[in-house]
Amino acid sequence: MLTELEHEYRTRYGGGAADEMSRYPEEEFAPPHGLLLLLLRDGAAVAGGAYRRYDPATAELKRIWTHSAHRRRGLARRVVHELERAAAAHGYRRIFLTTGPRQPEARGLYLASDYTPLFDTEADPETIGPLAFEKHLPPPSPRTPKRPETPTWTSRPPAPPAPTRTSTTT
Repeated sequence: MLTELEHEYRTRYGGGAADEMSRYPEEEFAPPHGLLLLLLRDGAAVAGGAYRRYDPATAELKRIWTHSAHRRRGLARRVVHELERAAAAHGYRRIFLTTGPRQPEARGLYLASDYTPLFDTEADPETIGPLAFEKHLPPPSPRTPKRPETPTWTSRPPAPPAPTRTSTTT
C-alpha cells in the first residue's frame, strides 16, 4: 500500500515525494500518542491512515490512503472516522491535517467530512501550497474507554448468531 502511495505522490508532485514519505519516524504513529489504522481484505491492506501528536490537544492525520482497486467505496471516509474516534478517546480535542494541492479527492473528502479549511477555498490550490484543515472533536462519551484497542477490520461480515433450540412441553 505504501509503495502505491509513494508512486501516486511521485506522479502528482515529482521526485520529492520520497522525502515526504520518510519525513516522520515510525514511532510518531505508535501509541500512546499516535495510531496506525489499516483496513484489511483477505489479509491485504486496502485502506489506511494514521495520526500523530501535533500538540497536546491536537492529533495530525497523515497518509489517508485507499488502494486504487478499492476506491469509491467509502473506505477513506471510514478510516478518517475511526481515526477521529480513536483520537477523541485518547484525549485529543482537535484534528489537524494538510493535503497537497494536486489531490482534489482528498480535499473533497475532508470538506465532506466537516473539516474546516484553513485556506481560501476560492483561490487556485497551486498558489496556496499544502491545504490545511482542522476539525474540533466532541469530548468522548462517558462509556468510551480512555485507551481503546486498535480496531481490526476484515472484509468478512460477522457470523450470524447460532440457532437456538427451544423445547415446548404440552
